[in-house]
Amino acid sequence: MSATSEYERRYIGECRIDPNDDRKIRGMAIVFNSRSVNLGGFTEIIKPAAVDRAIKENSDVRALVDHDSSKIMGRTRAGTLQLRKTAKGLGVEIEPPNTSYARDVLESVARGDISGMSFGFRVIEDDWHVEDGEPVREVLDMELREVSIVSFPAYEATSVDVAKRSLQAFLKTKGHDAKYYRMRMAR
Repeated sequence: MSATSEYERRYIGECRIDPNDDRKIRGMAIVFNSRSVNLGGFTEIIKPAAVDRAIKENSDVRALVDHDSSKIMGRTRAGTLQLRKTAKGLGVEIEPPNTSYARDVLESVARGDISGMSFGFRVIEDDWHVEDGEPVREVLDMELREVSIVSFPAYEATSVDVAKRSLQAFLKTKGHDAKYYRMRMAR
């Protein structure tokens, strides 16, 4: 439908220490064709083609800790972050630096204290439709900017504001206004 210039984050995947190399973290940063939880009046599905741009263009994606750009765990350009598209989703392999924060994260992942993954993106193309009276957003193409190892693998309400504006534009094309949207939200 339309591209947005704003950045969105989703918390969805899982991570673990590589059993063959305890200095590497493997995870699933994005799960395809899986409906999200309610993101504030709509649900979202990431389609497999949505990550093709990052793979084909060899995008310079960073692996972070809790979306904190001062805690870089890996980077595709440096060869310390590998992205792998599978039938299930976007897999990652991170070779973290020998820094105090990276050692702390490795220990927490190994213990199972941290097990979540997330991703940050900008939508290039999406499509909206209604299923069972609820709006559904399908992300068809995105600019993947980062993947993160996260402490709380849950959706953040503040991270979906951009998508809510896209939802409002979709509702207008269907003849619904803000009143309809508020009624749906109140359910």
